[in-house]
Amino acid sequence: MPETDLSIFNELYDIIKDRKENPSENSYVCSLLSHRKGIDKILEKVGEESIETILAVKSENKEEIIYESSDLLFHLMVMFVAKGITLDEIATELKKRRK
Repeated sequence: MPETDLSIFNELYDIIKDRKENPSENSYVCSLLSHRKGIDKILEKVGEESIETILAVKSENKEEIIYESSDLLFHLMVMFVAKGITLDEIATELKKRRK
């Protein structure tokens, strides 16, 4: 299996974090982070994308699974930034579970 560059996760996380620190009017991320419902709007998107990912897996369409999983990972990262959770903290937890 070829090695894949996973730096996109760090890059995306940094972009989301920057949007939180430097809001932009036309940014989807900013609209989620500053939504009047707060974290509830982000959690709504995480739930929606979770369901869409499940349905994609059930359909057995690989491209759809990749597409919906990407949406889910993106919205999870928005949630992490909103709650001050870093990717390093997630990686540390996953490493602990591997032992």
